[in-house]
Amino acid sequence: MNETYYSNGKLLITGEYLVLNGAKALALPTKFGQHLRVSSCVEKKIFWTSLDADKSVWFETEFTFEEIREAKNFQEEHPIKHTLVEILHQAYLQNPNFLASQVGYKIETELTFPRNWGLGTSSTLINNIAQWLHIDAFELLRKSFGGSGYDIACANNNFPITYQLVKNEKPIVEVVDFYPKYKGNIYFVYLNKKQNSRHAIQNYMNKQQFLTKKTATISEITNRILLSTNIEDTIDLLEHHEIILSDILELETVKERLFSDFNGAIKSLGAWGGDFVMVLSEENPTPYFHSKGYDTILTYEEMILV
Repeated sequence: MNETYYSNGKLLITGEYLVLNGAKALALPTKFGQHLRVSSCVEKKIFWTSLDADKSVWFETEFTFEEIREAKNFQEEHPIKHTLVEILHQAYLQNPNFLASQVGYKIETELTFPRNWGLGTSSTLINNIAQWLHIDAFELLRKSFGGSGYDIACANNNFPITYQLVKNEKPIVEVVDFYPKYKGNIYFVYLNKKQNSRHAIQNYMNKQQFLTKKTATISEITNRILLSTNIEDTIDLLEHHEIILSDILELETVKERLFSDFNGAIKSLGAWGGDFVMVLSEENPTPYFHSKGYDTILTYEEMILV
């Protein structure tokens, strides 16, 4: 048995946090993602190796089928191994047959982006496991990591999407036309800091307030960005979006905090405080960000699956 699976990475352009409250979000699958390769081995164990984009091993472990079945009793101090066993346990609950095998599994994951970039190390893993075991990736995410699920939708789509949660129903995922004339003015800048989205979501949930009106406003901004044909209008929409989230989160926008002298829009993507930001600028902003110590700058075509 030799099987290979692949899932796309993701960037959430609009709707961060408020997507959890039903806001319509715009999300883009990236050219970067993660492979999962499965082969069989004699011993009834799982031998796991995780490779970074440079093919270096960043995590390696093994565990028995019984440890996965009895995950509640699994004692493990290493947080990555503990989380992995939890994910596989939930996968087992959805498809017990994979642990009925008479052989074990050798599993290798390989990222095509540096794992500190925050493009979906966890979501691409969960989606790959779901493909392998023929189970529902959204359900596996919900029972393990939690979150809105937009990243799972990106993992499975090769085109821009809007994503919206509807109470007690399946998420609404729509492929959309987002190939703006100004895409040559869009850049993605890595802030040299990995952000933990699980912690960020929990902090947001602790700040819950009456958000119905703001959720509707974010949905409208998403719709207007999809219809926008010029860079000036889109900059205004992105800056309005940042102000709304700044008010909800009680945090400065990333532009206020780090780039107050920049001429253009800077939009946080996903959890605030780290990972990538999207920059919309009339001029090439690369020299500006280099001068500030930020050297990982990708164009739209370098980053986004188009």
